[in-house]
Amino acid sequence: MFDFGFWEIAIIGIITLIVVGPEKMPALARKAGLYVGKFKKFVSKIQNDINNEIKSEELKEQLTIKDEESLLSQTVEEAKSSIDEIKKEAAKISDPSSVNNNS
Repeated sequence: MFDFGFWEIAIIGIITLIVVGPEKMPALARKAGLYVGKFKKFVSKIQNDINNEIKSEELKEQLTIKDEESLLSQTVEEAKSSIDEIKKEAAKISDPSSVNNNS
């Protein structure tokens, strides 16, 4: 997250020691550690929430695609059955034996 090297941390520690003093330094370091921990948990929670939202959007998109595919396949099946019925009717009309039987 933050890219601090040894020297940056050492300088911050020395400045803090001078400003705060050696008596209050451990308590301040403990509080700083607690706040850093809370901040990391907060960032982690936000990342998880964002990832969950992305996954839910992907799932919604996949469900929409599947619904469209099923609707399309249903339409194709209906068209095939209509074509089969038309072929049967055309075969009956073009078959001379069926014309004679109807008379």
